Amino acid sequence: MDENRRPIKTRSAGWARYITNRLVKRDLSPNQISVASIAFAFVGIAALNIDNGIAGSLLCAIGIQLRLLCNLFDGMVAIEGGKKSDIGSLYNEFPDRIADSLLLVGLGYAIGWPDLGWCAALFAALTAYVRVFGGSIGLPQSFIGPMAKQHRMAVMTVGLLLNAVEASVYASHYVLLMALIIITLGSAATCVTRTLAIARQLKGAAHVDQ
Repeated sequence: MDENRRPIKTRSAGWARYITNRLVKRDLSPNQISVASIAFAFVGIAALNIDNGIAGSLLCAIGIQLRLLCNLFDGMVAIEGGKKSDIGSLYNEFPDRIADSLLLVGLGYAIGWPDLGWCAALFAALTAYVRVFGGSIGLPQSFIGPMAKQHRMAVMTVGLLLNAVEASVYASHYVLLMALIIITLGSAATCVTRTLAIARQLKGAAHVDQ
């Protein structure tokens, strides 16, 4: 397995392989699927900013899950489907960063905390920067948390589902604020854990060379 590929157990599921085969037969490229993840993120967060109640929360949660499915299938179509391209690595990273930023910044605006949304997006991007930096110096890319991409999206999805209840009963959005705070602090912590992991690997390599 590619050491720089995010480990996802779902890849081995029968339904995932079935959908992958269907996508390959429809001649969809991994890059097209990657770009579609941005569209799903945009539609979801736009819905939340139009209506931060029940409908918007549910639509945004669905948008997040569709975005994650795109992240799953672009890699499967590329690797398992044999459709890797010369610029696939570019499409594998850039749409993720755009989708993350759209969702986190948009969440901040939807609940009246835009500065916190921008801060969350910054730390989310930095987690990816640290990971890719490790790969750029010859180390296996580290996908550890505590707030990797799948964790950020899980926290936001749960927050949206709970917000659908909170908004309808109390007309407030404290659970989404808490979700955004957790994502921000957790992403900052992830930057630290990944940086420390890189430092340990570098020190270990230095000791081996001595």
